[in-house]
Amino acid sequence: MPIVTFTSDVGMEDFITAAVKGQLLQANPSFTIIDITHNLSPFNFLRTAYVCKNAIKNFPVGSFHLILVNVFDEKTDHLLIAEHNGHYIGCADNGLLTMVLEELPQKVVALPLQSNRQNNMMYYAEVFAKAIHALDNGKKIEELGNVEVSINVKNPLKPTLGPNWIEGQIIFIDNFENVVVNISKEEFEEQRKGRNFKISFRRDDEIDKISETYADVQQGEKLALFNSAGYLEIAINKGNAAGLLGLQGYSEKQQQSLAAQDFNRLFIYQTVKIFFQ
Repeated sequence: MPIVTFTSDVGMEDFITAAVKGQLLQANPSFTIIDITHNLSPFNFLRTAYVCKNAIKNFPVGSFHLILVNVFDEKTDHLLIAEHNGHYIGCADNGLLTMVLEELPQKVVALPLQSNRQNNMMYYAEVFAKAIHALDNGKKIEELGNVEVSINVKNPLKPTLGPNWIEGQIIFIDNFENVVVNISKEEFEEQRKGRNFKISFRRDDEIDKISETYADVQQGEKLALFNSAGYLEIAINKGNAAGLLGLQGYSEKQQQSLAAQDFNRLFIYQTVKIFFQ
């Protein structure tokens, strides 16, 4: 049975999420549909990219991934479906695809939208459902749409580097209010070069060691570790790191106040800096 993951920003308060699944099942009742999340902000592409990238890599090759986030950002005449490392990803042409993949897709086509149809979530779900069903039946991706499409490209946010420091941004705060920073373990070790370090953040708090688990410190103490996705995480054992340490990630209220500015300035992130000694 083909696996289809579904991620969106529509929430769970109305019929939309269930209706999209219904469209998929109409195309192929044997689809196994797995929800990743439906509680993403339509403007926070970096959070979406973090969640989708780290979920998708755990699914078997040949899986399909439908990402309906910020799909009405601009008026469009097409949607995208890409093939990359054996996975298929369907999303709007809004730059999210390259942020999830962190590179250009190996193959991508534009799925045409009919001018006489209303552009809404149900129609988009229908278009994706037909494309996924066709691919599952052996059709090549190049047969589904325009292979000459020039896609919207947005680059993932990367840490900044200096000779004796690396600075990252808070990109995710989980349900336990642990704070995730966009510094991977590989980036940390490459920049560290075996040196001692201090992780510095708001209120002049510092951490000078990497823990293996939350239980490595006493209850209520702060710690840093690399999470299951391989990214730096700041936490408090059995506590609320984001609230108690005054840390925050992307601010939607700030984003809305800057709505007239360009994309790269829409996202306001608090930074975490690591100094090497």
